[in-house]
Amino acid sequence: MATHFHKKPNLYTSHVQLKVSDLERSIEYYTTIIGFQVLNQTEKTAYLTVDGASSLISLVEVKNAIFPQGFTGLYHFALLLPTRKDLGNIVQHFIQHNVRLGAADHDVSEALYLNDPDGNGIEIYIDRPEQEWSWTQEGLVHMTTDQLNFQPILAEADGAWNGLPNGTVMGHIHLSVSDLEKTEEFYTRLLDYEVVCRYGGQALFISTGKYHHHIGLNTWQSNGRPALPDHAAGLKSYTVVLKDEAYANSVKNKLQSAGLLAEAAEDGPLYGGKQLFSTVDPNGIRIIFTIEGN
Repeated sequence: MATHFHKKPNLYTSHVQLKVSDLERSIEYYTTIIGFQVLNQTEKTAYLTVDGASSLISLVEVKNAIFPQGFTGLYHFALLLPTRKDLGNIVQHFIQHNVRLGAADHDVSEALYLNDPDGNGIEIYIDRPEQEWSWTQEGLVHMTTDQLNFQPILAEADGAWNGLPNGTVMGHIHLSVSDLEKTEEFYTRLLDYEVVCRYGGQALFISTGKYHHHIGLNTWQSNGRPALPDHAAGLKSYTVVLKDEAYANSVKNKLQSAGLLAEAAEDGPLYGGKQLFSTVDPNGIRIIFTIEGN
């Protein structure tokens, strides 16, 4: 697995914070079904880990949470596994637990799709070797959505499922957005992402360092729609790692020059990274910035 896409100086997502309706139910799901461990827990929050040191996901319980449809926010977060054997092992694990799955071959990757108890979308995937990805002269990567062939994946499984393997990272985040043009401008002009794939006029994929995507953006169910209400289950924030203090200051200055408030992040300790500041994108989605990461 190529690991440089999820290290500095790339703008990769290191952590996703979810609002859930029942913390204990979500902890049970994310540990038993997905394979995380609990790193730290309070009455209303839980930080989930793979390596025992940093957190990829945190859960925040929202009292009397609502479940509205058609708002901006999370489409899915995506966990990138190290090897095809790991993908085969988790497929076997899901079969044993009768987990309902979607699946797709995207040419650049092989992916599984499922939803947590609150309807938060989850992708679990592996990348094909980057040497096998196809790029156009315009700098766009070829991605498809074809049927996934499970046979060669299961053929590599060894049955040794002990939770998410070390080396699992947050591969990307895919967002439901309100206005694709304004969102593209925000992420490419203020945050230095590049468009690497377009799906018609309703979805695009952006990255740094020629990854197939660090962020997916679509308006399929959210075109012209407002931000997710605070008391709804769904995405609370996600964290992007910046390469150093000087770059962080330049990002902060660009945001402020664009009339966007760069606020101190308020959500307490973030395991695996010190929070520097946060902002809200054009869709009302909060991004937390840190310089601590790989």
